[in-house]
Amino acid sequence: MSPPALSWPVAALHASLRLAGRLPLRVLHALGSVIGRVLWITGGRARRITERNLSLVLTQESAETRHRIARDVLAETGRALTEIAKIWGNSPRSALELVREVRGQALFKAALDRGRGLIVAAPHLGCWELLNYWLAAQTPLAILYRAPRHGFIEPLLLRARGALPVEQVRAEGAGVRTLYKRLAAGGVVGILPDQQPRGGEGIPAPFFGVSAPTMVLLPRLAARTGATVLFSFMERLPHGAGYRLHFVPAPAGIDDADVDVACAALNRGVEACVQMAFTQYQWTYKRYPSVKVHADG
Repeated sequence: MSPPALSWPVAALHASLRLAGRLPLRVLHALGSVIGRVLWITGGRARRITERNLSLVLTQESAETRHRIARDVLAETGRALTEIAKIWGNSPRSALELVREVRGQALFKAALDRGRGLIVAAPHLGCWELLNYWLAAQTPLAILYRAPRHGFIEPLLLRARGALPVEQVRAEGAGVRTLYKRLAAGGVVGILPDQQPRGGEGIPAPFFGVSAPTMVLLPRLAARTGATVLFSFMERLPHGAGYRLHFVPAPAGIDDADVDVACAALNRGVEACVQMAFTQYQWTYKRYPSVKVHADG
């Protein structure tokens, strides 16, 4: 299947990524740190949401500590933006050479050998686009994605994520049926478990002790197919040294028939990953939309 055509502005963006991708990762991450500093100084939406989220989950910390962590989060946010040039702007082989270590790979291999299907739950943590490449290089893969708000960018996402053979399915009825079929056949699917569910597609469940909208799709897939669930993320190493891949077992109860139990387990799995690289989580994401909190001054 040929890659989707790009409009000229998106093609120009893709060309810019390819050009920037020639820079060393340490340079791109340094530039990302500068972007993070600008995000902090300007005090825009990214900073406000980050401080709001941290005020909810780090209640035992002082305001000064939360501000320091928020600054680090925005620096990692900047690095997440600039490293895309290294991932999407080069060949997948070049990008995969940046993976320095894999922890928990035996869990991944055992799940494949079991042959009952595998759901890889990949939170918005570290470099999840590189994780897609790694998984696709190991085994046939389907990933669930939500169409971007700005539709003109979707062809770029499909082209970049499809640089290795990956079945990309939209988060809608037909796509969900595709995931069931994949898992029933013993295949592997990747899902962002902390994606904000749309109306009717989620329930409230505790996330770092605060109720947050939580998807029911992943637990239902696990319950109905008997597939193994593993959490995974690609940790960003300091000073542009590359990445460390983690596989983490899912908490007990993630496939429980009671969706309240299952979704609570799902969020515990995300929490366990976040605690391993706290500032690399996408705290700029409005994870608690119904809670009104003023960030520390």
